[in-house]
This record gives sequence, structure tokens and C-alpha cells, in this order.
Amino acid sequence: MQSNVVQQFSSFIEDWVPEEASIAIASGDKYITYIPGRHDIHISQGQLIPSGSITERVYMQKSRVESLVDKSVFGTSYYGVGYPLEDADSGLSGALTVILPPEYSIAVQKPLSFIVGKSDELWIPIAVEQIIYIESNQKKTIIYTNDDCFTSKYPLKTLELRLSDSFIRIHRSYIVNIAYIKQFSRDIASNLEVALKEPRGASLPISQSYVQSVRGILGF
Repeated sequence: MQSNVVQQFSSFIEDWVPEEASIAIASGDKYITYIPGRHDIHISQGQLIPSGSITERVYMQKSRVESLVDKSVFGTSYYGVGYPLEDADSGLSGALTVILPPEYSIAVQKPLSFIVGKSDELWIPIAVEQIIYIESNQKKTIIYTNDDCFTSKYPLKTLELRLSDSFIRIHRSYIVNIAYIKQFSRDIASNLEVALKEPRGASLPISQSYVQSVRGILGF
């Protein structure tokens, strides 16, 4: 693979991949170019391609590969998207891998249509449109509906990635279903808060770190 072509290709890739992504280009049995992003798995130029990597799987399958890779391969887990690089004369000549943080494996999945919550000793599927808000409290995730509250095994960060745009994060401890928001106002200390349609009289604080995000998403 010509070095000037690789250099031009790398510059092109840097323009469209996310800032947190790293880029690895392999040819033969080794990596020939590595461009570190914020999620850096520290590949060295000339390093041999390890077993279990996305690059190896691209070579084996001769096609695009997308998968989570655990830390046993490079010492750091990552979500990789690999593409075969083909030469008109010799066929498969290498592979390009976009290396992303492992949470991308959750983000690329379809939004949840229901969440299974626990009430007493029962596990109950809850349609997401019935959820008013979700709270993180003392390392427990609590889901509130009109009828009851449930605990979930998933942390708030995981649910935030899997919920649709109908939900919005307003605080490190709260995610709210926009459909249940009645209004926004300020409390006696002039901090922004959200009043809910249900349960009657309920309100939740919007933390300063989420104010700009909430305003930007909802446009006020």
C-alpha cells in the first residue's frame, strides 16, 4: 500500500470520524498507520495484528465487521468498525478500523420499547411510554409510572443511551419523559426546575450542568 495514498486516506477519514475515535490501518500482518483519538488503545506502527481484533476478523470474513472487543486483546475494550481495503490486482490488501468507546455498542442499538422492572418479587415489563421519570438513588435505579415504581438493574447512564428522544436527562439523578413535563419554572433560589403532569404537584430539579442541554433540546 503506497504511503502517500495511506496518508491522504487517513486525512480524509479524520474529517468524518468522531473526535473520540482512533483509526488503525493495517496491511499484511501488521498495522502501518495509527491515528489516536480520545479513546486510545495504543497501537504502535509495525505492531502485529492480534487474534480477536476487528482487523483479524475483517481479514477472515473479507467484509465489513462491527463488534465490541473486550480488553483481553489490547488491554482496553473498544467498539470497532472495520472495513476491508481492496487492491484491484491483488484483492484484499489491508483493513481500516475505526475504534470507538465501548459504550457505542449500546448507542447503536435500537431504542428500548420496554424496560423490565422489579416490584416486590415480580419482574414486570414496562412500556417506555408509561414511564414518567427514572431516578438514580443510592446506587439503585428507580422507574416511576402512574401506577407504581420499580427498580431496574441498569444504571441511568445505560438507560440514557437506550431510550428514545422522548426522554431527556435533566440531572445526574434524573431522566424525564418529555410527554409528562407540565412546565418549567424557577425555585426560590432561582434554580430551574420541571413540574410534572403526574404525579400531581411533583417537580424535579434541573442541575446547572444540564441547563444548557435542556434548553437547547427543547428550544427555550
